[in-house]
Amino acid sequence: QVQLVESGGGLVQPGGSLRLSCAASGSAFNIYTMVWYRQAPGKQRELVAVITSLGRTNYADSVKGRFTISRDNAKNTVYLQMNSLKPEDTAVYYCNAVYGISDYWGQGTQVTVSS
Repeated sequence: QVQLVESGGGLVQPGGSLRLSCAASGSAFNIYTMVWYRQAPGKQRELVAVITSLGRTNYADSVKGRFTISRDNAKNTVYLQMNSLKPEDTAVYYCNAVYGISDYWGQGTQVTVSS
């Protein structure tokens, strides 16, 4: 069993930056593929960024060059550094841990980009 707790969301102006964190409880964090998703009001949840257990990363086209996903296995934490934020990045951001059939979700953290 893994519990995920996101933090770091908030209100930021366009062009600003935020760093989201997702802290995982339990052991064997390093084996999980970690994923950030987001869901804007009235829209489907979409994948934002992925980092595998080996540290390989992948990003949605809409955030490439602006967002960076990373992980610190010693701290059982995955991060999402978000730069050059746009109003269309406004959403609830969710952390997801996947390994085989194991699939865990955090409660989400709100990111609002507005002037």
